[in-house]
Amino acid sequence: MAQISELSVFFPAYNEEANIKSTVLKAKKVLLKIAEKWEIIIVNDGSSDRTRQIAEGLAKKDARIRVVSHSPNRGYGAALKSGYRAARYPWVAFNDSDGQFDFSEISKFISKTDSADLILGYRLKRADPFLRSVFTFVWGMIPRILFGMNIRDYSCGFKLIKKEVFDGVQPLVGEEKVTQIEMLVKAKRKGYRFIEVGVHHYPREHGKQTGANIKVVVKSVADLLKLWKKLR
Repeated sequence: MAQISELSVFFPAYNEEANIKSTVLKAKKVLLKIAEKWEIIIVNDGSSDRTRQIAEGLAKKDARIRVVSHSPNRGYGAALKSGYRAARYPWVAFNDSDGQFDFSEISKFISKTDSADLILGYRLKRADPFLRSVFTFVWGMIPRILFGMNIRDYSCGFKLIKKEVFDGVQPLVGEEKVTQIEMLVKAKRKGYRFIEVGVHHYPREHGKQTGANIKVVVKSVADLLKLWKKLR
């Protein structure tokens, strides 16, 4: 398994009380094998269930686990920004907290750190409902058209990025799903190197997905068009 000296990992979480503990503990087992120094940051994005209490319980048992909480809910993009800002180490991975990715596949990403600044996961086969898959396909086409970006899976919730990339593309003004696209567009324009890595995607076992909520979709499209006008 590939090794790394220092690694920050964060998990954006909104109402993931049924998933967050197992997701974090599985990641911890992997980190103990691959990293000399590591930390896990749980970004509780204004959850209305017991996500915060469970996360804080995990943090009390291990000083390498920290919790950042929003109140009220601020959306996925804000959770990503908080996770990157809180990270202490040069490389930062993030992974969705719903258990749909196998964190042990981080070794695929680490093996590419000598040749890229951003290692981007793409789902080999999506395990999402049909409508969500359609939305993600359409959403992925828009940046290609607007920005000429040819990335397979913008919204994949599994990435490994140098902290200096996040710092170097500030300010990030996009919200929700636009945050990832804005970061990638700005990183490409600044000459940072990209590599894509295929990862497996598993069905959600507990909880409810929120990313395809119609309000989130409409707002994300509007924000993306605003970003295009600003960056063109």
